[in-house]
Amino acid sequence: MPSQKSNAPAAEAARPAKRERGRLRVAAILEAGAQVFAEKGYEAATMTEIAARAETAIGSLYRFFPSKESLADALLESYADLAVASLTTMQSQAATWTSRQLADALVDFVLALQNKRQFVLALLDARAGDRRLLFRASMRAGIAAILRSAMPSLTSAKAETMAPVLIEVLKSVAALSSTERKSSQRWLGELRDLVQAYLDQAAVER
Repeated sequence: MPSQKSNAPAAEAARPAKRERGRLRVAAILEAGAQVFAEKGYEAATMTEIAARAETAIGSLYRFFPSKESLADALLESYADLAVASLTTMQSQAATWTSRQLADALVDFVLALQNKRQFVLALLDARAGDRRLLFRASMRAGIAAILRSAMPSLTSAKAETMAPVLIEVLKSVAALSSTERKSSQRWLGELRDLVQAYLDQAAVER
């Protein structure tokens, strides 16, 4: 998969916690940062508000994250690492999956990342540089690799063509999952059927 390195403006790097207490504090800061960025956007969010939300002293926040930029970049890196790791795990399992299992796995992958979507969008808009392009390239490459693993008869070109189409279809998970639970499950079921039908058609056309 493409590297996640970016040409975004450099920020002083976050400083890792060395002790368990520090790691718990960093986790709380990251969670608070994600919430505040999602609610306020990058520009309006303040380190003071993030520290208060994390129930930590402002000095402790700056000890681990010297700037708002470093906190934003740490959150984006964490999200990208989680997404890529999930896709890599899926690729290692996909050879044994039916088209239905693959469709379910792709929808479930997006659902698992859904609670992080808002802060990621806010940060990509503000801190993107070429991060957005790199992240999308990683997602396309990861899904194409999963398709090739699940359907070895697919050519690389076909898998690479299908990947962005699937990504666009899967974006509807956000809207479909935000409604009342009974309707949400029914609509997501239809989406799973749609993805499976697309996969089955691709297998026939190969």
